[in-house]
Amino acid sequence: MDNQRNLILSVLLIGLVLFGWDAAVRYFYPQSDTPTERIEQVEKSEAGDAPKASREGGLSAPADVAAERKTLAEALADGGRVPVDAPGLSGSINLTGAVVDDLVINDHRESQDRDSGPVRIFSPSGTPAQHFAQFGWVGTQADTPDADTVWQVAEGERLTPGSPVTLRWQNGSGQVFSIKFSIDEDYMITAQQTVANGGGEAVTVKPFALINRTERTASLDSFNVHSGPLGTYDDAVEFGTDYDDVAEADVVTNPGRTDWVGFTDVYWMSSLIPGDARATSDFRSLGSSLFRADLLYGNVSVPSGKQFTRITRLFAGAKESAVLDQYEDGGISRFGMSIDWGWFFWFEKPIFWLLRSLFHLVGNFGVAIILLTVIVRGVMFPIAQRGFASMAAMRAVQPKMKAIQERYKDDKQKQQQEIMALYKKEGVNPLSGCLPMLLQIPVFFALYKVLILSIEMRHQPFALWIKDLSAPDPLLILNLFGLLPFTPPSFLAIGLLAVLLGVTMWLQFRLNPAPMDPVQQQMFAIMPWVMMFIMAPFAAGLLVYWITSNILTIAQQKYLYSKHPQLREQAQRDAEEREQAREREKAAKAAK
Repeated sequence: MDNQRNLILSVLLIGLVLFGWDAAVRYFYPQSDTPTERIEQVEKSEAGDAPKASREGGLSAPADVAAERKTLAEALADGGRVPVDAPGLSGSINLTGAVVDDLVINDHRESQDRDSGPVRIFSPSGTPAQHFAQFGWVGTQADTPDADTVWQVAEGERLTPGSPVTLRWQNGSGQVFSIKFSIDEDYMITAQQTVANGGGEAVTVKPFALINRTERTASLDSFNVHSGPLGTYDDAVEFGTDYDDVAEADVVTNPGRTDWVGFTDVYWMSSLIPGDARATSDFRSLGSSLFRADLLYGNVSVPSGKQFTRITRLFAGAKESAVLDQYEDGGISRFGMSIDWGWFFWFEKPIFWLLRSLFHLVGNFGVAIILLTVIVRGVMFPIAQRGFASMAAMRAVQPKMKAIQERYKDDKQKQQQEIMALYKKEGVNPLSGCLPMLLQIPVFFALYKVLILSIEMRHQPFALWIKDLSAPDPLLILNLFGLLPFTPPSFLAIGLLAVLLGVTMWLQFRLNPAPMDPVQQQMFAIMPWVMMFIMAPFAAGLLVYWITSNILTIAQQKYLYSKHPQLREQAQRDAEEREQAREREKAAKAAK
């Protein structure tokens, strides 16, 4: 009766996990929008509300995409711009306001289609994807440039890594303001703001820089991947503020000294980095899903006949780990941690380094994941050997355990004491067989974080139908691999990789010695198929890792069985006993 009750509870729990998983996955790991969701997003967009964020971010409603295309073309056709042409970034700087508002990331495509065009990170004010940076001053003793000021090009014609551009404006009262822009090979623009005071008296100005963006293009902010405002203050990275927090407070003032501040999506980031001067910062809600990050310096008095310069850097680009670490090595505090690795970054970053190194060696991320799995299994092979030896020892003492259980069946406490004494006498550790599986958990979690966070994995193909290892398996059985025009719910979106995962896990469990508890036997019988449903919506690369691990485990088990024949013999006897038990149950039912 107890076994039946436990089995029923186990099945109910599995059902809850299985069907509750759909809601959890949709919240934490959303997939591409269905046509119905797109219609709803268009309606919300027309009503003025921000559409639901997708995992990568960007505009998703067709109405917004069309409006962005039209307004962007109009804004860029007005003229009065300085071209930006660097290996990492291309675009232009608007001379009205000296605004950096037109940037695309050259090495990353909008989609898997190579003709889809580069990812746009900055768009001019007034476009649906509004996102730009501006550098300026405020002052009370002198007229300062504003968003409507039309600047003149004083030096340079095109901003390139070897050719800076200087913009200049005179206020008519003796003060000359200039901004010298330079750019590196990756994603960093440096703005050198200078005030030359040719007037008869000293003037006081306050330099600032800002990033203005819309939430409409934000990626999904979830429990394991932060999207929204972020920065480093007094050498500590802060991920705790989101767009809702800023909207509720109107202004969020950041604590301490600002090392850098800005906004992040899962793959892209824009941030301001002050020079060697102390700066403060805040986030502001501007309404209509618009937000601003302000970097503020202290007031500066510029005497007559003197000039003053303040330097600020702007990062606008892809969160490539090697590039971010390089900037951190150059003095930007904790810049590499702008990727939300979480608490286990000390383990995830080595896994990522190894995976990236293998990719550079073989040129295919899928093959690199397989090689990583081989390395992990190889490192854990001695532990697996000890685990199997312990399992063999456990099988050897099972007759003695059964005798103890029978002798003390009415005294559970005494029974446990005697069993523990038996383990100690025979040198058996009942938990050692679980150690290889437990050690795989941090590797599995680290790979999961690497796949969902690292832009290096984005749009990386493997083979055949797997065109993006960071996305779920696109071939779904229920819609006949795309032949039927509907998208199954996530808990039924079973692809070929998920089926392979279930089959290989079932074969692996079949090779394990059968548990003595009937409920555990039932759980192990059901578990592979439950995991097939649970893992189906996850990144294809993660399933490739798990399938490869299962196959290697099966090969490893066969090898170790050859080293421990008594374990194989016991497994065969267990199988025979299970078959005999089934036959007895059938006979009993037939007799009734």
